[in-house]
Amino acid sequence: MSYLIDTHCHLHDREFFSEAQAEEMLIRAREYNVQQIICIGTSHEDSLAAAKFAASHDNAYWTYGVHPEYAEKNNSGLTERVLERDIGGKPSFLVAIGEVGLDYHYEGYDRVAQIQLFEQMLQLAVDNDLPVSFHVREAFDDFFPVVANFPTVRGVVHSFTDSKKNLHRVLNETEFYVGVNGLATYSTLPTPPLERILLETDAPFLTPVPFRGIINEPAYVSAVAKWLGTRLVLRYELIEEETTKNAKQLFNLQHTILRKA
Repeated sequence: MSYLIDTHCHLHDREFFSEAQAEEMLIRAREYNVQQIICIGTSHEDSLAAAKFAASHDNAYWTYGVHPEYAEKNNSGLTERVLERDIGGKPSFLVAIGEVGLDYHYEGYDRVAQIQLFEQMLQLAVDNDLPVSFHVREAFDDFFPVVANFPTVRGVVHSFTDSKKNLHRVLNETEFYVGVNGLATYSTLPTPPLERILLETDAPFLTPVPFRGIINEPAYVSAVAKWLGTRLVLRYELIEEETTKNAKQLFNLQHTILRKA
């Protein structure tokens, strides 16, 4: 049975989704054959919220990560606490470290602090044999040298928004997957080959065509899959099969498939 996976969303974040909305969206996701989701942590507290959400929902997973925007905070000791004690005895739901990386988009960023935090997160991934969800924005010149120091790290470059040149570097210099989401449906971004693609929504952000103008949700990963099939001139079912295979391989997803609601 083929199905879709939303490999990057924030459905657990109550700043964007009420509890009732999240429940409705999970039901709707299954109606669109989106059978599994990964809730992405962006800070220590947010990661714990993602863990709690995943622990109480079938086929939901979580990641632990500290986003580069929090690089100037004191993050020492947080990773040990979350991995050893705070997850409430349910480590099987933790499938990756992320989203972590480098973001030089806004003025006033601290490049040194971001790199130090990124290296800390990469070491955490290596120590725990976990893949990484990378956030890289206008920072690939530093990203490649940093990850080169961690040659065993595997992962996905979430929401790739850069040049064809840097996409080629990702594809040729690493074995990382590339996250494709709704942004691709209304932009001119370069498209990776299917064997390196993971589908995602980044919900509530980056709502795809034809749903622009409303909040994004996991069900809409199906719209990204449909767009990708048109873009690559491939059957929708093949997009489902290959992107799901890629996601299961990277994140080691094992849960039972649920019936459509």
